[in-house]
Amino acid sequence: MDPIIVKEVISRKEFNQFISLPHEIHRYDVNWLPTLFFDDRKLFSRERNIFLRNFDSVFLLAYRNLKPAGRIIAHVRKNDPEENRMVCRFCYMDSYNDPPVVHALFEKVEQWAKKKGAKRIIGPMGFSIKDPQGFQVEGFNYPPVFATSNNSAFLPCLMENEGYEKDIDLVNYVIDIPSEYPPFYRKAYERAMSNSKIKIIEFRTKKEIRPYIIPGLELMNETYTEQYGYVNMTEEEKQDLAREFYPVLDPDFVKGIEFDGKLVGFIIGIADFSKGIMASRGRLFPFGLFRILASVRKSEKLIFVLGGINKSFRGQGIDILMAVRMFEAGLKHGMKLIDSHLILESNRRMRAEYEIFSGRQIKRFRIYRKTIKT
Repeated sequence: MDPIIVKEVISRKEFNQFISLPHEIHRYDVNWLPTLFFDDRKLFSRERNIFLRNFDSVFLLAYRNLKPAGRIIAHVRKNDPEENRMVCRFCYMDSYNDPPVVHALFEKVEQWAKKKGAKRIIGPMGFSIKDPQGFQVEGFNYPPVFATSNNSAFLPCLMENEGYEKDIDLVNYVIDIPSEYPPFYRKAYERAMSNSKIKIIEFRTKKEIRPYIIPGLELMNETYTEQYGYVNMTEEEKQDLAREFYPVLDPDFVKGIEFDGKLVGFIIGIADFSKGIMASRGRLFPFGLFRILASVRKSEKLIFVLGGINKSFRGQGIDILMAVRMFEAGLKHGMKLIDSHLILESNRRMRAEYEIFSGRQIKRFRIYRKTIKT
């Protein structure tokens, strides 16, 4: 059998191979959703990706017969409390169906993590909230969606063969956008609307959204602290994420809630443009951008990508207030479905929001863990 060599990505040639490898692995998979080469060059750049600067990381490529056959990133956040530095994360792993290659990659990751003082490895988990989390383990018969993992079905099995086990699952729901609501839902909506201190914030132009982006990210830092795997964003990271989110926001699909003039809740939806990305095969030019824009216009699915509610205001109906306005906006744009994005399996409150409307759980994603041998 051809020898396997695992190398750290250092040269420009290796960097290009790292970015291109998934496109080679999935070349003949018509259901694969590629990432954009343009985005990947920033995402994997230590100079351009502000989030990446805050991690000690290693990019690894496995070669079989001198050809790239697998890749992975391992990372530990700098300047974190000691208990956090004891956990190494991995992300953006991909490979052919080749168990020895997967074994060689994780062997190197575990060696690197041990040198960094880590006691456990978990993943897939990226550098920030915009990175895909977990490997898909169920629902491969459904179309892929951007911002979630699009791995081959064999990868979780290969990981489990390396001693990795479930840490936590995330689930994905779809619902038909309702035009009518259960009586208790409508009652909660009307009660929230009648509160003179609560103000629903809606937007006509993208420019109107700008002043709310940073407050929204600050609200995430306040409300996500207890959420699995969340790391508070620094001021620099918030500014960078605001710049990235701004161009893709549609004013009709951004809703906020103010209480006495303070932002206490928000939700962001994005029209599913996955078909356009698939048609572009990861390239914006010469025609990829037009295909993506066309898929946005034709999309019948709205993805709830981000949201948060101040803890003190949960259970007061403002989630229902924002949901109803988003449903109405979706119907206005000809949408038929809402995609929940990823919800922690343990988040019964959020799952119940979709089950009220006979939500169908269509996919499951898994984050794995392994204790490093001493």
